[in-house]
Amino acid sequence: MPATASERKTIVVVGLGMVGIAFIEKLLDLDTAGRYRIVTCGEEVHLAYNRVALTDFFQHRNIEKLYLNSPEWYTKQDPDRFQFHTGETVTSLDTEARVVATDKGRTIAYDYCVLATGSDATLPAYADLSIPGVFVYRNIADVDKLLAHAEKEDVKDASAVVLGGGLLGLEAAKAVYDLPTIKDVAIIHRQTYPLSRQLDAQGGEIVLRRIEGMGARFLGGTSVQRLLTDDKGALSGLELSDGSTLDCNIVIFSIGISPRDDLARTAGLACGQRGGVLVDDHLQTSAKDVYAIGECASWKNNTYGLIAPGIEMADILAFNFTQAQTHVGSFKLRQMNNPDLSTKLKLMGVDVASFGDFFAEKHGQVKSSVNESSSTASLPQAPGGKHDASAPRKRHGAAAAAEGPVEALTYRDPFAGVYKKYIFSADGKYLLGGMMVGDTSDYVKMVSLVKKKKALDVPPAQFVLGSRSGSEDTGEDLDDDTQICSCHNVTKGRVVQCIKDGAQSVADVKTQTKAGTGCGGCIPLVTNIVKSELKKAGIAVNNNICPHFAMTRADLFNVVKIKKLTTFTAIMETVGVKPDSVGCEICKPAIGSILSSLFNEHVMNPTHHANQDTNDRFLANIQRNGTFSVVPRVAAGEITPEKLIVLGQVAKKYGLYTKITGGQRVDLFGAERADLPSIWKELVDAGFESGHAYGKALRTVKSCVGTTWCRYGVGDSVGLAVQLEERYKGIRSPHKFKGGVSGCVRECAEAQGKDFGLIATDKGWNIFVCGNGGKRRANPRHATLLAADVPPSRVVRILDRFFMYYIRTADKLMRTARWLEGMEGGIEKLRKVVLDDELGICADLEREMDELVGTYFDEWRAVVDDPERQKQFRQFVNTDERVAQTEKITERGQMRPANWSKATLPLVMRESDIAVPKGEWKWRKLATVQDFVPTDSGTTSAAVRYGDSQIAIYHIPKRGYFATQQMCPHRRAFVLDHGIIGDDPKSGSLYVSCPMHKRNFSLTTGECLNDDSYGVVTFDVKTDGDDVLLLLPEPEDLDIVMGTSKWMVRQATAELIDRGATQQSTVEIVGPTESVEAASGVAVEQGCSGSSCNGEKLDW
Repeated sequence: MPATASERKTIVVVGLGMVGIAFIEKLLDLDTAGRYRIVTCGEEVHLAYNRVALTDFFQHRNIEKLYLNSPEWYTKQDPDRFQFHTGETVTSLDTEARVVATDKGRTIAYDYCVLATGSDATLPAYADLSIPGVFVYRNIADVDKLLAHAEKEDVKDASAVVLGGGLLGLEAAKAVYDLPTIKDVAIIHRQTYPLSRQLDAQGGEIVLRRIEGMGARFLGGTSVQRLLTDDKGALSGLELSDGSTLDCNIVIFSIGISPRDDLARTAGLACGQRGGVLVDDHLQTSAKDVYAIGECASWKNNTYGLIAPGIEMADILAFNFTQAQTHVGSFKLRQMNNPDLSTKLKLMGVDVASFGDFFAEKHGQVKSSVNESSSTASLPQAPGGKHDASAPRKRHGAAAAAEGPVEALTYRDPFAGVYKKYIFSADGKYLLGGMMVGDTSDYVKMVSLVKKKKALDVPPAQFVLGSRSGSEDTGEDLDDDTQICSCHNVTKGRVVQCIKDGAQSVADVKTQTKAGTGCGGCIPLVTNIVKSELKKAGIAVNNNICPHFAMTRADLFNVVKIKKLTTFTAIMETVGVKPDSVGCEICKPAIGSILSSLFNEHVMNPTHHANQDTNDRFLANIQRNGTFSVVPRVAAGEITPEKLIVLGQVAKKYGLYTKITGGQRVDLFGAERADLPSIWKELVDAGFESGHAYGKALRTVKSCVGTTWCRYGVGDSVGLAVQLEERYKGIRSPHKFKGGVSGCVRECAEAQGKDFGLIATDKGWNIFVCGNGGKRRANPRHATLLAADVPPSRVVRILDRFFMYYIRTADKLMRTARWLEGMEGGIEKLRKVVLDDELGICADLEREMDELVGTYFDEWRAVVDDPERQKQFRQFVNTDERVAQTEKITERGQMRPANWSKATLPLVMRESDIAVPKGEWKWRKLATVQDFVPTDSGTTSAAVRYGDSQIAIYHIPKRGYFATQQMCPHRRAFVLDHGIIGDDPKSGSLYVSCPMHKRNFSLTTGECLNDDSYGVVTFDVKTDGDDVLLLLPEPEDLDIVMGTSKWMVRQATAELIDRGATQQSTVEIVGPTESVEAASGVAVEQGCSGSSCNGEKLDW
């Protein structure tokens, strides 16, 4: 809630220069709560202008071109929040009465006062500005005087001298050099080369050559003793330190600056011996609620004549006024650190830059880290005022490098006028500083490397010599015999050959080679190889979502949004290739995600349930034994003892395996599907919500303890992580995404390995995006910095835009890492969209996120409160009995499923494997129509138990009922009723896609459509009124082939197979004798029926 006018605190800013207006702008921008009213007085008649660009004024003579903000900007400001007075000087400051007075008789009461009075030019004792022809170079008034004098008739063809060869001196020299009335220019400097505070002798020599090449003179290693005047009292020349004289009509003093602290001294504020208002680390003066920033401030007895430190002070003070307490939690007050004195300017027509500790080599070792105070007052103190010798002082990484010996790499090209010197730690791991002349194109990158203080990932020589381009992501650098898919031993050459043989998509390659059908880790590389080879072959790369939709996910998202299509059926009928298609295991989950991202209806609603993959279908992650995991949300990893106890009690009651996850949650594994509603009832009653570990949605926002507990904490990482997790929970996206929030640069939450991560610095939050899931050889991808030093109050909106843009534009099942890597323009494009609003959609993205967040509901609470939904979790619809599907073993005190064998044996099961002829089978009632909750908007399915066998029955609208065995032969998992029903858009042939590893089995023939090593038995189905009947043999005849106990995965069997079972092995695999024996090479013996024989033979 914004503050009212009466609640606002008044901040008086004394000075309307570059630093003063920077503070005002930043405070107005950050003060979203409207807590402050600003009043400022500037002694110049002009609005705030760019003093650094004074040289440009010589050319255009238009002050408005220098304005930092247009006059309209000032008039548009709310007068209740900002008032300004130009041409008015503050003449007194009363810190007791908390008022300031001006030369126009105005008095202004303040709650806080900020001094931004700047500095004056330093003048030697002999200087006299009343002498015609003697000038300084500080502001517009100085320039106006100089120009007026230079245009006098008696001054034409004058000689000008600039005293001082530093940054401002060279600026002044260039300005007068370009004046048509000036005949020649000389620069006098105490050092033998110009820019002696930024460059070494070799770099200075390059600049000196440029100066002399322009026709100007440089007199180094000398100084001026006095001014010479003519009989009219005007300047006529200078007497130098060696007694010689130099004729000139104009002299400009540019030898340094002196802080303007007269107002502060008169008010009794403490000032430094060398000038400047003394301030502490928070920029407060010796008077309460009075601050000083810019060139008038003396921090640790240092004043700064560059604009950057002043802007940094303005940043710090505006931040501390507005961001210490916000709606996203508290943040440690920012403190002044040793400022970055890096500079980059074009002087006398040559680009010059220096960065970091550019004189590290000169003084033998690098200065202390910028985060360390040079004052002993900040060291740990023991009682009695002595330094605490036990305080840890050991240095590591960049800090240690900064205190040790250094090495320099130098590049000098006198022909092109280029000089570069980069200074590294002796081991070459850290860049410490450097200087550039003539070519400053790498300046921004170099400054960033120095500031981050991270170990370099390239050799130092690469910064001077450059590097070869890296390997392409298309695998061009790989030999044909390089293994691409380790699960199925598929080489790059085999993938390439597939394209040559006519394959036109990744799906075609997967079908022909099985690449990507195992763990899936190779898919990114396989995809890129396929795209590259298709391009070589002149075949247009097809990015369509699947054969059912001739468009990308991003296009489909926009169509669904604009046309307001709310069901899969409506979408298929409107834009599908074949309007009456069922869809497939690719488009159904993708469209389910799109519908959730737009409308967020419950995924278990009948109209949406068929679109969900197994995890979303049952709101839990399916595990390899067909059971599920339970993962309640624990926002930011923060949990009460009472809730921890509940988790333990639930795990013990239901026999669940427990594990702490990397995302700071507790996973409960091994939950039977039928138990899920009961388990969640207890958790919901205890205050837990769904953790959405099953969805392509936000998983967790990991955090360290930040300022809550940690002595190093800068930001409230727990508070922010909780808020972010609460805000984005339940939001469906193209793929899962995870976050991390670290309360300081120690990065304990590993935020740079997440889809989005925040790290607190002393200036705000650094926002990193698109980490993990990278495509380079399936390796993880480090997150990329999106925005640095973001004020806490701005974090949420930037993330809102990022997430919604990702949801809008990413391809199906595309992690943020691959999304960014595939984005044309990369991170720069993303910054332009979500930070600079290049597309003009930021407001839309924020509004859409607000709407989506507003639709949140706890999916598991909705199930717990709805008995009808709970029925969908039954293992079998025709009995309440439960059947174990995998043997359980004990390991480290907990139960877990027996291992799968590492070898995956082929297994094609056929109807002919059943000994009893089909003519002797009978129709048997196993379910009712109501058990399937049939709907015209989607397929439904259920499992039934028949003897010891399990059968999956499917209902497809307008197509009727179908049935197959429940077990997928690939991994002997009883899960086919969980699978997505799909069809071929050309032939209309129906299939079920196994939820485990996406083997697709025809619902009519049972053959596996994408792996001929497997097959299932199908059954005829019919309805009689409300009854659903299947044509089946007697239970004991079917159990011999597909009984659950016969195919159950057992530890001993898996171990035996992995050791290399032979024809003589007595492994009992009861089922199809000839086909299994021929396919697997394992002897098959007739076994008994039932759950176990308790003999020497091994069941599956």
